[in-house]
This record gives sequence, C-alpha cells and structure tokens, in this order.
Amino acid sequence: MMIRVQPGLGSPIYLQIESQVKHAIAAGALHQDDALPPVRKLAADLRINPNTVARAYQNLERDGILRTVPGSGCYVNAQSPGLLKSEKLRRLAPLATQLAVEAKQLRLPRKELLQLLETSYDHLGEAQ
Repeated sequence: MMIRVQPGLGSPIYLQIESQVKHAIAAGALHQDDALPPVRKLAADLRINPNTVARAYQNLERDGILRTVPGSGCYVNAQSPGLLKSEKLRRLAPLATQLAVEAKQLRLPRKELLQLLETSYDHLGEAQ
C-alpha cells in the first residue's frame, strides 16, 4: 500500500492518511489482518512528524478500522466497523453536503451527480 501526502492541499496530513487507508480497505487493497507500516517508518518515508502518523492511526483505531497489537504494530480490523446506521449516516453527512455544494457550484444536474456517485461506489465493489 502506497500512501502519499500533499502538505499544501489544505487538508490536514493526518486526515489524508486516514482517507487513503480507508480507501485502500474499501478498494480491497488492504484486507483484514494486513499490517500497516510502523509509525516511524511511514513518517520517515513521508518526511513528516511521527506524531502525525500516530494521530491518523489512533483515529482509525478509535473508529474500529485498525487495531493495535502492543509490540507488534497496527493491523486492519474487521472490514466494516460495527457502527449503528445513524452513526454511519452522521459521519457521511458532511461529505454529502460538500459534494452537493460542489455539484451546485459547478451546475452539475442532480441526475449526473447521483450517477457519478453510483459509478464511484461500483468501482470500489459491493459493500462488505
């Protein structure tokens, strides 16, 4: 798995790492029990502060996406965290709003936006 960050992107680096790990899991590039790179190694590879990587890993662990084994590292947990539907929707709502705002700004018809979303979802495969 290759993680890349863009410091000038306007999005915090730890969120970029979280997003890429989630995408890799959704796309099937990472599977349950796969090991992630150690914090220090990933930080050195990305030339960022190890605390940034640690924060991303901690957030992913808090969300049930990763699990940490002391002395062994971080591993992909179950494919889909056992969250209530209301919590899943709460987490996706800001992204949906942002996507809708962007589509409106670009004057993209609702039908085309929904088709784009369906195509992206299908590209990742069926939800586990």
